[in-house]
Amino acid sequence: MIATPMRLRSAIAATLWECVKAHHLEAACDALGMKPAREGSPEPFNSKRSYVEGRLQGLSLTDLTKLAHRVAAEYDAEHLQPLLDASGTYGVAGELKNLIFAADGPKPEIVFSDALNNDVLVVKNELFCLVYDRPLGAQGLTWAELTSWWADREGLTDAPAREVSLSLYRRLDRSLGDNHAERRILRTYADRYVRLGDSIPALIPQVYLHYDPYTRAHHAPGTPPLARQRMDFLLLLPQRIRIVIECDGKQHYADENGHADPRRYAEMVAEDRELRLHGYEVYRFGGAELTDTPATGQRLAAFFDRLAERYSA
Repeated sequence: MIATPMRLRSAIAATLWECVKAHHLEAACDALGMKPAREGSPEPFNSKRSYVEGRLQGLSLTDLTKLAHRVAAEYDAEHLQPLLDASGTYGVAGELKNLIFAADGPKPEIVFSDALNNDVLVVKNELFCLVYDRPLGAQGLTWAELTSWWADREGLTDAPAREVSLSLYRRLDRSLGDNHAERRILRTYADRYVRLGDSIPALIPQVYLHYDPYTRAHHAPGTPPLARQRMDFLLLLPQRIRIVIECDGKQHYADENGHADPRRYAEMVAEDRELRLHGYEVYRFGGAELTDTPATGQRLAAFFDRLAERYSA
């Protein structure tokens, strides 16, 4: 089923017709950000469907799709989900199970504690990594939720919010080691927390995507190690949208002598394809874009502004 503007308008109207009483409908539409009803439009008490569809007239397919995601997150998505799935704007299938990130020491060693339920356990070097162990809500993972988890973990529940936030930021920053390019990404995004508040998505560094317990020497012939075991940064947005941000140094496209290495580049783009096919969105920065200049800060700030605009709920 193709998601056309007419079908989306109809599905949104059907959802609100079922879920919202007539005397609450105007307020519900306002809360969803719909434009005001036109003069002479049907009243909610006369026809709820016509009232909603009237407020949706003139919206583009993109705007209707964004609105449909908001409605699906707030109300029953029975009418909307087939259209949203067909639109290709949904995120990663399945639920988040294990968020292991920000290692600032030796690589964690991980085993399945329950292979049937995909439950994992860090059995070695847990001291050096962070494991977010709370369910992921419909709105993804915000900085407020991450700092709340951190406060509980570190016994800071009675500390001022700014103190908790700075404590977590310092811990995340430490996981970047001497990678100054990645640190500029984290610093620029931290400025957004200060400016926009802690309800925006958390930028999570050094997230384990795959875990491969074997070294290259111990892999069977013909079975290479899992590629890209760690993502540089991850944003967990509503609707299961997951944004991967990668910072590419020379090691992504050149050999140890600094010469272009087509094999390494091919491996990188193949990994990107796999991530995208699984529903992840991948954004890359070249190392030369992240030098210590005012232009770098402006470039990153503009990127995050546009990213937020594109995926705004």
